[in-house]
Amino acid sequence: MSVGYDNVDISAANLYKIPISNTSNVLSKATSDVAFLLMLAVSRNAFNMHKKIEQGSWKSFEPTANLGIELYGKTLGIFGLGRIGIELAKKAKAAYEMKIIYHNRKRNTEAEDLLNATYVTFDELLAQSDIISVHANLSDETREIFDQTAFSKMKPSALFINTARGAVHNEKDLIEAIQNRTIWGAGLDVTNPEPMDKSNPLLNLPNVCVLPHIGSATLETRDQMALMAARNIIAALNNQKMPQVINKEVYD
Repeated sequence: MSVGYDNVDISAANLYKIPISNTSNVLSKATSDVAFLLMLAVSRNAFNMHKKIEQGSWKSFEPTANLGIELYGKTLGIFGLGRIGIELAKKAKAAYEMKIIYHNRKRNTEAEDLLNATYVTFDELLAQSDIISVHANLSDETREIFDQTAFSKMKPSALFINTARGAVHNEKDLIEAIQNRTIWGAGLDVTNPEPMDKSNPLLNLPNVCVLPHIGSATLETRDQMALMAARNIIAALNNQKMPQVINKEVYD
C-alpha cells in the first residue's frame, strides 16, 4: 500500500510470474503538499523557532534575529519531474511565482508546456536552484546522488527538500553541508536510514525540518490507497489482471 516499490525484487517477481502492484496516481497532491510545507517551514526556520518557545528563549524583539529567507521569484529545481513534482511546481508558481527547472532521465515536454519548465543537466540543477526538491524513484542511479560533491555545487542559500526516498541523499554528507553552511537548510519527510534515530544531529540543527514519512498521510489519500490495494488483491484472488500493475509483462 505505497507508491514506492524499491524494496521489491521485480526481476525475481518476473521470473516466477508474480504481478506486483502499487498505489500510484492517488497520492501526488498530498505528498506535494508536504514538500511545499517543508519548503516554507525551512525557509522560515519554523521548527527551530517552535523549539525556542518551548525552551523559554522567546524574549524581546530583535530586528536581525531569527531571519528566514523569502521564496518569491526564486528558482525551484525539481529532481524527478513526475506527477508529484508537477503538483509541487504548480503550487510554487501560483503562490510564489517561482521559475521551474528540472532534471529527469528523459525530458518531460508535456510538463515543460504546462509549467514553462526548463530541462537542465544535473550540475545545472545544483548550481541554479534556490530550492531543490527530490521526487525521483530510488535506483542504483539515484542512490545517494545527493552527496558531499552535489551539496558543494549548490548555492549557500539553497534549500534541500526530500519527500521521495531517504537513500537518495547521503545523510552524513547532508549534516556536514548544513553544519558547514554549504547550504541553507533541509526539509525531510524521508531519512537515511529510516526510521531516524532520535539522537540524529539533524533534529537539533537550525534550518532543518524533519517529518516521519507522512507524505500520503491524509484520511482521503490513505482511503484511496487502501481501496486501490484491495481492488488489486481481489482481482488477483479471482485470477484476473490487477487494475494497477508495475510488471505488466507477467501477463503476456
